Amino acid sequence: MSDRPPSHPLVIGHRGASGYRPEHTRSAYELAFALGADAVEPDIVSTRDGVLVLRHENEISGTTDVAAHPEFQGLRTTKRIDDVELTGWFTEDFTWEQLSTLRARERLPGLRKSSATFDGRYPILRLADLFEIIDATTERVARPLGMVAEIKHATYFESIGLPLDELFATAVNDAGWNQRDGRLTIESFERTVLASIHARGIDGKRVYLIEATGKPFDLVARFGARATRYADDITESGLFALGGVVDGVSVAKSLILQTDAGGRVVGASELVDEAHAAGLEIYTWTLRPENAFLAATFRRGRLKADYGYWQAEFRTIMSTGIDGVFADQPDLAVAVRDELSAR
Repeated sequence: MSDRPPSHPLVIGHRGASGYRPEHTRSAYELAFALGADAVEPDIVSTRDGVLVLRHENEISGTTDVAAHPEFQGLRTTKRIDDVELTGWFTEDFTWEQLSTLRARERLPGLRKSSATFDGRYPILRLADLFEIIDATTERVARPLGMVAEIKHATYFESIGLPLDELFATAVNDAGWNQRDGRLTIESFERTVLASIHARGIDGKRVYLIEATGKPFDLVARFGARATRYADDITESGLFALGGVVDGVSVAKSLILQTDAGGRVVGASELVDEAHAAGLEIYTWTLRPENAFLAATFRRGRLKADYGYWQAEFRTIMSTGIDGVFADQPDLAVAVRDELSAR
């Protein structure tokens, strides 16, 4: 692997190149690196037999062909996950052998019709598979490649006897990735699991994911109505308090974009500078070019699937000195980064 330092900011393929291929598939991850991503981001959940698999959520009806499998109709159920009631099929009710028979589907077929043409072609991946993909790709390219691993619903999985911290630590060690080489970053909306993974001796940056609204579920489960809000963590005092607990924060992009009273984007907020002042790295999610995901200021035309003025939004965010961005189309983020570097 090359010793050349990565470009700034890092471009992280969000669930792979999920703007072009069904997310969390081999094709999506390999394409992300081919398009210039510095790292990729898997979402990690567990099967019934403790195998870590890559899915956006543990409920998989929208991202797999499970509904077309009559042998699994009896597994359809309703559960409450992080205080949200969901009906469908859940990874923790399947063994890995069962899940391996499913095929991935595009999560947003109405917006990403080209990606949906790949439905049914790719199986579900395990975390172990992605370690191997990154290792193999690193052998072929002259630049460092990494993983930003998101641990999903850790409090819930702990409650049903599937401790994601323990399962993740085992997977990292088995893959030979606990090497203090900077390749691994671990993120979660729950700080508790980040601390638990660190306590198990896993080396890697710890990044706390912060929503624009709401409260972390691990704290809600512990403190109920007294749980602190995400908003409390991005005050000046909140950021300095996090400085001794995590290495960085990753925030919804709406917290980076500054708007006027009419909701029009007028520039960037001070959050990047404030995080850096507290000794934290800062990342944001998710850069996407479609009107459906852009701030209203940058939309163009009437169709949600059309690309708007995405360069302007990406440029506003990436000009702040932010440490990394998550992007569904990594090549577009790389293009804006290269443009800013040339200036």
